[in-house]
Amino acid sequence: MKLRQFLIVAALGAVTALAGCTTGGGIFTADYGSKKDAGYQLPAIPIGQVPQKYHRQVVRYKTDENPGTVIVDTKDKFLYLVMADGKAMRYGIGVGREGFEWNGTSRVALKREWPTWTPPAAMIGRQPELAKWRGGQPGGLSNPLGARALYLFNKGGDTGYRLHGTPEWRSIGKAMSSGCIRLINQDIIDLYDRVDVGAKVIVK
Repeated sequence: MKLRQFLIVAALGAVTALAGCTTGGGIFTADYGSKKDAGYQLPAIPIGQVPQKYHRQVVRYKTDENPGTVIVDTKDKFLYLVMADGKAMRYGIGVGREGFEWNGTSRVALKREWPTWTPPAAMIGRQPELAKWRGGQPGGLSNPLGARALYLFNKGGDTGYRLHGTPEWRSIGKAMSSGCIRLINQDIIDLYDRVDVGAKVIVK
């Protein structure tokens, strides 16, 4: 009888371990509440309206890239921050809409909190109402770059692309941007604190 009980407990333990492998160590759904940051009061995200697969979570992830590398999967709308032991922190993202897709390898050259956003001339041409921000829109809750931005450079210099926050949480999991990679503000704050200047970024 004792042997049978032991086998049952062992079986349950194995099931639990396998279930843990599906996420690799945790989902952070509770981290999307309102928070004060650098004098700004970030609003809570109605995270129940965002598909759970796009909630920040630790997952199993097989790659030959070193820990600290950022890998952006534009097809499935995930950003992975490679961690040790075959794991990664996964974030839901919004990506470039049709005609604004891109891929390649770059590095994080700069990091900014509550950054100024300066729309490119081509964007102002498409949206003349943005001309008022030709000299830069100050950081703030309505700023398109959100709470943080990581500036991507390659051998040719500034790519013009950013990993950044967004107040438009409904765009996560969709292709709506002009090429930049968007994260929920609470997620870009988390990513910002984990990623070093010089980190490799692969967009595929």
